[in-house]
Amino acid sequence: MQIFTRIEQALLAQRGHLFLWVPISFGIGIGIYFAVSFEPAPKHHITLVLIAIVLLALRKRLPLGTASVLMAGLVMISGIFWADLRAHLSAAPRLEYRYYGPIQGRVIKIDRSSSSALRLTLDQVILSKMPPDKTPKRVRVSLHGPQDWYRPEPFQWVGMTGHLGPPNGPVEPGGFDFQRHAWFLKLGGLGYTRVPALELRGPPKNLRVLTIRHRLSRSVQSRLDADIGGFAAAVTTGDRSGISQTALKSLRTTNLAHLLAISGLHMGLLASFVFATIRCGFVILPSVALRLPVKKIAAALALVGATGYLLLSGASVATERAYVMAAVALVAVMLERRALSLRAVAMAAMIVLILRPESLFSPGFQMSFAATTALIAVFSALRGRFENAGGRWGRTLLALCVSSFVAGAATAPFAAAHFNQWALYGLPANLLAVPMMGFVVIPAAVLAACLAPLGLEHWGLIIMGWGLEWILGVADFFAGLQGARRAVPTPPSAVLPLISLGSLVLILWRGKLRVSGALPVFLGLWLWFHADRPDVLIAETGGLVGVLSGQGRILSQPKGQGFVAQNWLENDGDDVLQSNAANRGGLRSKNGLFAVDFAGGTLWHIRGKRAAAEFIGCQPQDILVTQQPLKMAPKCLVFDAKKLRTTGALAIRDTAKGVTITSVLDLRGNRPWSSPKQTDKSASDPPQ
Repeated sequence: MQIFTRIEQALLAQRGHLFLWVPISFGIGIGIYFAVSFEPAPKHHITLVLIAIVLLALRKRLPLGTASVLMAGLVMISGIFWADLRAHLSAAPRLEYRYYGPIQGRVIKIDRSSSSALRLTLDQVILSKMPPDKTPKRVRVSLHGPQDWYRPEPFQWVGMTGHLGPPNGPVEPGGFDFQRHAWFLKLGGLGYTRVPALELRGPPKNLRVLTIRHRLSRSVQSRLDADIGGFAAAVTTGDRSGISQTALKSLRTTNLAHLLAISGLHMGLLASFVFATIRCGFVILPSVALRLPVKKIAAALALVGATGYLLLSGASVATERAYVMAAVALVAVMLERRALSLRAVAMAAMIVLILRPESLFSPGFQMSFAATTALIAVFSALRGRFENAGGRWGRTLLALCVSSFVAGAATAPFAAAHFNQWALYGLPANLLAVPMMGFVVIPAAVLAACLAPLGLEHWGLIIMGWGLEWILGVADFFAGLQGARRAVPTPPSAVLPLISLGSLVLILWRGKLRVSGALPVFLGLWLWFHADRPDVLIAETGGLVGVLSGQGRILSQPKGQGFVAQNWLENDGDDVLQSNAANRGGLRSKNGLFAVDFAGGTLWHIRGKRAAAEFIGCQPQDILVTQQPLKMAPKCLVFDAKKLRTTGALAIRDTAKGVTITSVLDLRGNRPWSSPKQTDKSASDPPQ
């Protein structure tokens, strides 16, 4: 019984810090809902309710420490229920087949695709011969072809003739689920057009926030050169359509792409600058400063400024998250509480998870809260230890180096897992770029906003341009160095949860058991380093096959299905082009018939009618992937287009126990956002 006494004492030692575990328990519940391979039925809900009732009944009969564990279980159950409710409230019609014809709608978002094509998100969609109750609430269309004359604006009604299809599922089992992402955005169709888009009706005359944002973005880009103007528009209005793919690649290679997204850094810098400026302005007037609560007034006005920034920037998910964190800190100042504390971070995380439980899996959520939690924990531990470290400027420089290192180390596992890259020069690049963002770019943006009513905003934009030119120069310099980017394979699904929970124990737990958090962290890293990739990957359309060899993954075709091929290679940690991967040895191909040795047999991939006509058959130990109907009944295992539409993408492994096949359906199950059955036989790959 002594062990139970010690456990109770360890739990009692956490009193005063238990609130920090509330968002963690809530997040675990959300994670459980999304991780299971079935949709909870009424019997599951009844079971959870009964468990909750039992936990509540036991809570008053058990010691305080043990009761806190039961309360964590209750919070976890509430997370499951809340994620389930959010998923069903997000239900909206989506396409169940490929559509070609007239598309009409109202522009609500303008951005660019990965291929730099202008892309429109439309609501109030009208599709030919489709009833309103079957029409997607939102669709996204990439504009290809002759579109140079067209200048889209928010709330503008447009019409075009184009292709649409339902959102695609994961490119491989366990991969990023875009269908789930689109489900919560109510995005029911994606496609493209090659004919010019036509304006059917202009935006309303009364200026809305989105229209003002769009016009401000164009004004900023017209006053600054090329990528500098696009960068300035991104950090002021959230419009990233003006920055080139070359500049974007350099920023990503040097781990500076976070400066483009209006996130915690930008919101925090703006709120801090407004707060400090207003407070210093009041201090200049002693008669006012001695009579009024200057600090609270400055915090309130900084919150107003942050709210304006939120609206002006388009209120994306990342910006909303940053605003919540800034608002919690500023409200804490107004209530005379510590603005930067782990309790404030926990409160912000809880608010974000309640508003958008699906954001738990987004890299922005994971990286921003990882960095903030680590920074507060480290600087709390170092408080008062560097008072004499080289004077004021020495302490500032030391704080900058420590914060950049800590934030980089905290976000590194998440960045590597989500983006499949390790930025070798990320730390020095951030040390040179982030101060410029804080001391020049953001203050200059505020100055431009203040001078805009007088028509003098160009002075602020000029200064802002200098700072952004420096940042782009830093990115180009480090990106040009040899080995600046190292490709990293995707970790198994258990790795990030293990690293996250272990790190949280190391930071939040009080007592000697804190060091036990290192065990799941090391276990997660071990699993990552020893992860094995599938021997064979098959796309859900049947249009691409990839076989792992000693030289890397061999792809069955040098072009087509480019998005799938790129993701497979990135997940392998293989930084090569699709055409190079298709030219690796071991592949036999002729007239659309591809074959490669696998697991004591042959893996066949048939594309096109000619290849199907020339196919002479397969052996029982072979595997056949085909997009075309065959004249003869094959003797081997067959995956045709019809079967793949049901199973989704496949992963095949050759193990000591034989060949094992895993599908998207096996891992994800039948969830609300799962693939609808398609009725067409097309496997075309629409432009991105």
